[in-house]
Amino acid sequence: MTQKIIVTAGASGIGAGIVEKFLSEGALVHIADVDKSALETLAQRPGLTSSLCDVSNEQNVIDLFDAAVDGMGGLTGLVNCAGIAGPTAAVEHIELAAWQACLGVNLDGAFLCCKQAVPHLKKAGAGSIINISSDLGLIAPDQRLYYKDGIDNGKQNVKPVTYSVVKTGLIGLTRYLATYWADKNVRCNAMCPGGVENGQPEEFLKEVSARIPMGRMANASEYQGALLWMLSDASSYLNGAIIPIEGGRTVW
Repeated sequence: MTQKIIVTAGASGIGAGIVEKFLSEGALVHIADVDKSALETLAQRPGLTSSLCDVSNEQNVIDLFDAAVDGMGGLTGLVNCAGIAGPTAAVEHIELAAWQACLGVNLDGAFLCCKQAVPHLKKAGAGSIINISSDLGLIAPDQRLYYKDGIDNGKQNVKPVTYSVVKTGLIGLTRYLATYWADKNVRCNAMCPGGVENGQPEEFLKEVSARIPMGRMANASEYQGALLWMLSDASSYLNGAIIPIEGGRTVW
């Protein structure tokens, strides 16, 4: 059976790598993204359709699923990859509006997409939802990685508190939905990737790598095979799993 998959934030980053892998395996893919120019660049790819979509807007998400299901002739899977960077200020300096904006896209968006996906997955007789969490949904960030000498503690950039909250929330959402829709043969699992090496400063890479048993950050391509398996019938008994792929970082 041909896989028919929606990938949110599929026009760049990890999402784009996921899309490339699925297309190479013969899947039909529908990308949801807010980057109009990137979607236009990808528009001519065989097997690929797209929607300009803000996943924090419920009507946008409804329209996304209508367009995707119509274009692909159904739906078998969803990958919730959409997210925006949270405020890097210290917790005591974060404005409520910045907190709410981040949770609106990163957590509300995943919920809204799951909500719209399920009727279509139930109609297909089976389906798989993957929420992209993080190793930092399982452990707290080590703020020493971001500390810079000569800057007052209250003004240091930090790994955003919203990041930990969102990624932990996605794990909770996954576990809930794995039990809620299991009788409809709709599975829900979460992947918890570690960081991807992407031109970060050498000192940062050295410090992060020292905290990972494998001694390095990931290459972007190292997540794609696992995602393909998680969405396929080969993982038909995988449900409610929280899968860390982080070089062993959360084991320490």
